[in-house]
Amino acid sequence: MKTLIVVSHPTLDQSQTQQFLKASAATLADATWHHLDTSMPFDASKEQALVRAADRIIFQFPLYWYAAPASLYQWLDEVWVRSVVYDARGGLLTGKSLGLVVNLGQPARGYQVGGAEGVSLSELFSPFAALARKTGLRMLAPLVIDQFSYQDEATHQKLLVAYQQYLTLAHPAKLSEQADWWLDQLADLADLGDQAELVGQTLATRQETLMHLQETINELKEGEED
Repeated sequence: MKTLIVVSHPTLDQSQTQQFLKASAATLADATWHHLDTSMPFDASKEQALVRAADRIIFQFPLYWYAAPASLYQWLDEVWVRSVVYDARGGLLTGKSLGLVVNLGQPARGYQVGGAEGVSLSELFSPFAALARKTGLRMLAPLVIDQFSYQDEATHQKLLVAYQQYLTLAHPAKLSEQADWWLDQLADLADLGDQAELVGQTLATRQETLMHLQETINELKEGEED
């Protein structure tokens, strides 16, 4: 599956969250990192070719004043036009999927009725759900990252896994697909033998990694049976 990661962030180099995600995606052969703010002015035909070539499109951005940064909306205005993503008969992106990877400066629990923000993330993301319906995309449940800089290393490890699965699995929330993903990681590590000291920046030693992966697989299989 080819994944296009459309990143909207005006100060990407200063974002710990985005730098972590960029490094996490770098090892995935079929994932293309596409930073909009360094691609302007847009060449519509080239941008549309990227969209057509992708099986999964990810909109990745920080939540600014309850919305995405301006570059994403400019890109949509110029690139997602009639006869490219939809026509009179319906959406032209049928068979592809759309995901949202959104980082928050505030705790996610505040985004609900009665919470500190007083509005739900589902409400804020509803325009993207409408866009997916219009263009024929299958919408994935968003991957929300809140207060990355306050998270500990264990949470970052879990995020790396969740992010890579979100980019590569047909159904990232499906336990059986998650279990298969872990099995693939186990197989890759076994092939490396004594050289498997670290996986990215998150796995401490080969032995600890194998044990953690095996435990996770067992938990996923038990959850699938339930």
